Amino acid sequence: MKKLTKLAAVAITGFALFIGTNVKAQTITPNKLRFGFGVEGGLATGNAHNYSNLELGGTARLQYGLDKDLALTLTSGYYNFFGKSEPNTTTKYQSLGMVPIKLGIKAFFTDNLYFGAEVGAGIETKTFLPQGIDEKFANKDTKLILTPGIGYATKHWDVGARYENFSGQGNSYGLAALRVAYGFGL
Repeated sequence: MKKLTKLAAVAITGFALFIGTNVKAQTITPNKLRFGFGVEGGLATGNAHNYSNLELGGTARLQYGLDKDLALTLTSGYYNFFGKSEPNTTTKYQSLGMVPIKLGIKAFFTDNLYFGAEVGAGIETKTFLPQGIDEKFANKDTKLILTPGIGYATKHWDVGARYENFSGQGNSYGLAALRVAYGFGL
């Protein structure tokens, strides 16, 4: 619980810093492309929480402005869900790795604040296994990704919070994450 409290305090502090230092209104430039790259951290939920507590990743996002308040997005990168130790044993799970490929929208409902929604596929590159088990026996699946989120964006910075759901092949799990990104026009 202390880790969750610290993570929330850091997220709120970071969000307040961005709000306080960047008070320019966000407008999307219609018919223009933007590119951004970000780092993110999150907490595993659902079935993944049995094997991992923490996710760390990096993503790149291409954004195309449809009008001043609406944009299409294409996001990809890499997520690593760090494996945790099995309770009451010395066995530690291997980390789960995933490459997300998502299409989405960003809709600004007021200056700088937006709602986002993405859909796509998550390709598992590694899967949770106890140490000592050969990876060739692991099922690496492709998951359906559904992601609602909210965020705050300025001309260059974008801070977003989201819930990401991974489902398919009888194993569903999720991720509550915070992404901090830097972007620029192309």
